[in-house]
Amino acid sequence: MKLTKTLVIIACLLFLYSGFSQSIQLTKMDTIVHSAWVIGVGFNAVDDAGSEFTNFFNVTDNWNIVPFPSRLSIGRYFKNGLGLEANGTYNRYKEGKTIDGMVNTEDIDYYAIDFRISYDLNQILGETAWFDPYVGIGAGYTDANNQGRGTYNASVGFRAWLSDRFGFDFNSTGKWAMSMENVTNHIQHAVGAIYRFGIEKGLSQKGMEKLAIIQEMEKEQQRIQDSIAVAQNAEEARLLARHLEKEAARLAAEQNTKREAEEARRDRIENRVKALGFVYFDLNSSYLNNEDKGLLGKLSEILLENPTLTIKIGSHTDSRGTDKYNLWLSEHRVRRTVDYLVSKGVLQDRVLGNAFGEEYLKNDCDDGVYCLEEKHRENRRSEFKIIWN
Repeated sequence: MKLTKTLVIIACLLFLYSGFSQSIQLTKMDTIVHSAWVIGVGFNAVDDAGSEFTNFFNVTDNWNIVPFPSRLSIGRYFKNGLGLEANGTYNRYKEGKTIDGMVNTEDIDYYAIDFRISYDLNQILGETAWFDPYVGIGAGYTDANNQGRGTYNASVGFRAWLSDRFGFDFNSTGKWAMSMENVTNHIQHAVGAIYRFGIEKGLSQKGMEKLAIIQEMEKEQQRIQDSIAVAQNAEEARLLARHLEKEAARLAAEQNTKREAEEARRDRIENRVKALGFVYFDLNSSYLNNEDKGLLGKLSEILLENPTLTIKIGSHTDSRGTDKYNLWLSEHRVRRTVDYLVSKGVLQDRVLGNAFGEEYLKNDCDDGVYCLEEKHRENRRSEFKIIWN
C-alpha cells in the first residue's frame, strides 16, 4: 500500500515537471535574423556648404534634396555583425544654396556610388528588438559641383524593423575627398524603406537561455523516470518521493522569493520616483529652473542605476490660453524635460514623452473659473510614470 502511494506521488511530480516543460516553449519571438540580403530605396540630402560640421542642421541654406526617390542600396549582412553594402545616389545642387562656401548660381547634378563595411552595434549592446543601430566605413566616387573625386566615408545610422522583412533605414555619412584640390568634404543624409530576403534565423540570447531551461527540465524528467524504474522496494520509492517533494518545494520557494524580491525592488523604485514630485513651469514658459534641473538630475540617477526601465513623461499646462496654444506649449515642455534627461546620459529610447495641453487639470481651475496663481501652477507640470519592460 505504501509503495502504491509513493509511486503515485512520484508520478504526480513527473506530471508536474512535464507541465512545467510544456509551459516553456520556444516561439518565433525567441529567434532573430542572423544573416540576410537587404535592398532599399529612399531619399538623400547632401550638405556641401563647406561648413557642415558647424551648421549641421541648416536645412534651408545647405541641404539639397530632390522630390523623388534618389537612393538605391543593396547589402549582405552576416551573423558576426558585419555587413557589405553598395549605395547609388542622385541629387541636384539647387540654385541659391551654399556650395563650397559660395552661393550656387545654377542647378548642378550630383552622382555618387559608395561601398561600405558596416557593423551591427547590437553585437555590443545586446538585442534591442526592432531597433538596429550600426556604424560603417568605406569608400566611393562622387561627382559633385561638376568635380569628380574619390572619397573616404564614415557612416552612422539605424534600422527600424516593422517585421522580419520590412523596415526603414536612417543614416548620415561623412565624405572626405581623397584629393583636396578645389573640393570640400561634405555630408550625405539618407532615409528609405528596406526589404530583407534570403533570411537565415537562429536563436536569440533569450531563446538560448530558454532552450537551456527546457533541456534541464527534460533531463530532470528523465531522472525522475529513471528513479521510478530503479525503485525496487517501498522504502526506496518513499525516500525518492520525499526528495522530489522537497526539491519541488525548494524550486517553488526560490521562484516565490525571486518574485517577491522583484516586486519589492519595483516598489522601491516607484516610491523614489513618486517622492521626487513634478517639474513645475512658470506661466507661458517651458524653461527649467535650477530646482527643476535638480529634480531631473535625481530622476536620471534612478534611470542610470536601473538600465531596464523606461520613463513616460506627460507635460501639461493650466487652462489659460487657447487649446492650440496650450498643446504647443506642453510640447515644448515635454521636449525640454526629455532633452535634459538625455543630456544626463539617459538613452533617448528610454524616455517617452506626451503633450496634453490643458486636457488633464489637477484641480477645478478650468476655463472661466477664477483661481489663485498657486492653484494654476499645480497644472503647469511634467509628470513621470515608470514603464516596466
